[in-house]
Amino acid sequence: MVKLLSAGVLIFLFSAPVSAVEYEDHDGMLMDHGDGHLMDMAGGMVMGQNSSTLPGGCDSIAETKEITVHAGHKYAEKFPGRMFAFDTQEFNFKPCTKLTVHFINDDNVRHQWMMHGLPKYLYPKGMFHLEISGPAKISGTLILPPGDKTYLVHCDIAQHMEKGMKAQLKVGKGDGDLPSIPGVTAYVIADDYKGSLSTVMADVSAAAEAAPTVVANKPAPVSQPPKEDSVISGVTVIGLVIGLLFAPFLAKKFKGMSVSEAIATIFDWVRAGIELVVKLLSRLVRLVISNKNKILPGK
Repeated sequence: MVKLLSAGVLIFLFSAPVSAVEYEDHDGMLMDHGDGHLMDMAGGMVMGQNSSTLPGGCDSIAETKEITVHAGHKYAEKFPGRMFAFDTQEFNFKPCTKLTVHFINDDNVRHQWMMHGLPKYLYPKGMFHLEISGPAKISGTLILPPGDKTYLVHCDIAQHMEKGMKAQLKVGKGDGDLPSIPGVTAYVIADDYKGSLSTVMADVSAAAEAAPTVVANKPAPVSQPPKEDSVISGVTVIGLVIGLLFAPFLAKKFKGMSVSEAIATIFDWVRAGIELVVKLLSRLVRLVISNKNKILPGK
């Protein structure tokens, strides 16, 4: 009994650290590459970092805010048909807010928190971008522009946004809602879970039976007498003769070569032969032209 209890305690102690998720913090590893672009060797990236330059129209920073955004598969479970999601689908801040985003990836794949539509004179390519691979954390800061506008926030990894990883960020009152934001706005293409395989197949069969069948009157195929192919044609005989004549030369030439080397040599010969034919044809053309240009002597 004591041995069993000891084994259970040891298993629990060794399994506890394994079950705990350790998030790698990229904030202390980022290297500044200029223009607000920070990267590290572990796959972390910040684009559009701006913690001091005011956008045009902002006389001062309205307020300073910090948010923590999680990304992962488990946050999409409440949205039927979605695969990935942020833990928050809508954000709202005052114009000219200095915003720091702490982005945490809970999955073992790469995720992004990308904000589009920012002024390009201040944010290269008009976006603010956080990106990390695997369970990790990364932070970045930007200053929101003035005015009421709704910005798209999403993950640009292939199919991640289509599978649910998107949100909207409203500055001020915003300028409307974006479509297909999970839990916020209706999907452009709604998912339908009412049908089953049997009902779908029944609808397809009914549509096929209802469709009119049109049979085209095709003319009967004209029978042609079979062509008499001789077993040994003239081209075959010429090929055999050439092969017998050049066989000793080819065997000596290709001796010790690999298959790839032999093929390369044959291609070189073909290229040289084509170049020779082109040269002969060009000389013939020049000769004909020169003969035409000769002035015949007078009578």
